[in-house]
Amino acid sequence: MAQPWKIIDSVATDEGTLELRQRGERDFLITLGNLVLMNSLAHRSEVVLGQVACRHLQHHERPRVLVGGLGMGFTLRAVLESLPHSAEVVVSELNPVVLSWCRGPLSDLTGGAAADPRVRVEIGDVADLIRRSAAEGRESRFDAVVFDLYKGPHYHTDKRNDPLYGSRAIENTRGVLKPDGVFAVWGENYDAGFDQRLRAAGFTVSSERPGRGGLRHIVFLAKMPGAVNRKNLTGKSERRGSQTDPKKG
Repeated sequence: MAQPWKIIDSVATDEGTLELRQRGERDFLITLGNLVLMNSLAHRSEVVLGQVACRHLQHHERPRVLVGGLGMGFTLRAVLESLPHSAEVVVSELNPVVLSWCRGPLSDLTGGAAADPRVRVEIGDVADLIRRSAAEGRESRFDAVVFDLYKGPHYHTDKRNDPLYGSRAIENTRGVLKPDGVFAVWGENYDAGFDQRLRAAGFTVSSERPGRGGLRHIVFLAKMPGAVNRKNLTGKSERRGSQTDPKKG
């Protein structure tokens, strides 16, 4: 007979009551109203998300990564395991109680990922953090931006104005990525419109459904062009050091 769920903590939000529930030693749920946001026993897509976003950074000298959404910390743990000790990881999380859960009752699930010295958590909207980083210029750019949010891109996403997945938001994210940077996004299902908007912004895009059988979510992987061959959307070269005026041929 299955054990009943025990409510560990709850907090009221604009979208409903956010709760952490537990049964057994390592079986946790995060719920919002009647919606299950996360299950500690079903997190393979979150792990793959962190891995594919940062596997190219293992040997970088001082990589910077932005993670949007802390959740239970599984994506963050996968990101950290793909990075050197010199890395800096900024996590944007809307609700401070989620951070307290990840540093408290959920900590053992991820080996204390949220308390890792490479991690700095900012409480707030990741879209606001991206806009602020874009305004701050080159010093605030990232080698990877990783979205592990409970609402991924979907068919009803506003194609232009959605603050996370619309074309304007994608341009903002593109603006805070370094050459060869990666934008990795978790989604519940594949969304062709989001894929097309990423490509229109100049990304090379692939996607995968991690694992076999059961519930298989989607991971979008969008890659920026490199520093040498990077081109802007009008097709004009952005190479540095060239003495040729493109208008004069």
